[in-house]
Amino acid sequence: MDIAALRDFVAGQLDGTEYYLVDLTVSKNNEIRVEIDSAGPVDIDRCVELTRAIEEAFPRDDDDYELEVGSAGLTSPFKVRAQYEKHLGERIDVVMRDGSKLLGTLTAIGEDGFTLVVPTKVRHEGAKRPVVEDVAREIPFADVKSAAYHLEF
Repeated sequence: MDIAALRDFVAGQLDGTEYYLVDLTVSKNNEIRVEIDSAGPVDIDRCVELTRAIEEAFPRDDDDYELEVGSAGLTSPFKVRAQYEKHLGERIDVVMRDGSKLLGTLTAIGEDGFTLVVPTKVRHEGAKRPVVEDVAREIPFADVKSAAYHLEF
């Protein structure tokens, strides 16, 4: 299976739509997993259409494979910039490469990172006790191990 050709084909199928490719993996056993997402909900009919298009363009007679096309899970780690954009203004969980964890509101996305507003204990000069204030932190993408939407019940 030519993974680059498959990736290009899927990207072409999604081009001009509200959907975008999050991830495409092919295992050693030719198990293909395609994850897509959009600014809104991912329609199951769109996943079925994409599955049929892939099967038509890459016949199983040439390469026998197992195919799964689905949406990125709501709490799955972000893999592409568009997922950060989708969750702008929402609370996200971030695990930093140094192991620290942050929970805050995603307020901006830049070229090399994003801004996360995190409730932080701050002790003002002359105050007896610290107070919790929202502090904006600039976080480089390179320092992030994982980031995901924070699901609250």
